[in-house]
Amino acid sequence: MVSGGPDVGEKGMRCHEEPDLLQEVKPELMEPETPNGFAPGSNPEVRLTWRRWIIVFLFSSYSFCNAFQWIQYGSINLIFAHFYDVTPFAIDWLSMCYMVIYIPFLFPVAWLLDKKGLRLIALSGSALNCLGAWVKVGSMKPHLFPVTVVGQVICSLAQVFILGMPSRIASVWFGSREVSSACSIAVFGNQHP
Repeated sequence: MVSGGPDVGEKGMRCHEEPDLLQEVKPELMEPETPNGFAPGSNPEVRLTWRRWIIVFLFSSYSFCNAFQWIQYGSINLIFAHFYDVTPFAIDWLSMCYMVIYIPFLFPVAWLLDKKGLRLIALSGSALNCLGAWVKVGSMKPHLFPVTVVGQVICSLAQVFILGMPSRIASVWFGSREVSSACSIAVFGNQHP
């Protein structure tokens, strides 16, 4: 008999029966999720209070501020090209750097979100967005276009932290009937500048 083949029983050949996986799950084999820094093995309950909605609207406005940083030069690029004495193509690259920065940093930031939770990601993203905005304010002289680029790159790095958060906020803080509404409100902040 070939090893690993079907068993031969009283009624002839039959295959190994697979156990019902849903009934045979052993709790010690499951890895507990730690969505926001809870200790493994603890069972945190989601408290459904009205304050969660304030947080989601606050995050939406925070996302809006970052989206504004992304497109602020592109809306009047000829004026900025004249001010900084650069080509309109250089001004267009200020918004394109958001897409270029997003690609290499997406996976490290997603890993951080899984390992460290929402708080670190939210604080890092907001700090980077604030720093980038202040760097751009400090570049308001015609010869400081490279400083503007640095500020824009910092804001584009903040975007990587921001875009991964809506689904996590919705899944951690909202009940099953509210997840889609909370996620859509959080995402909306980035869509309406």
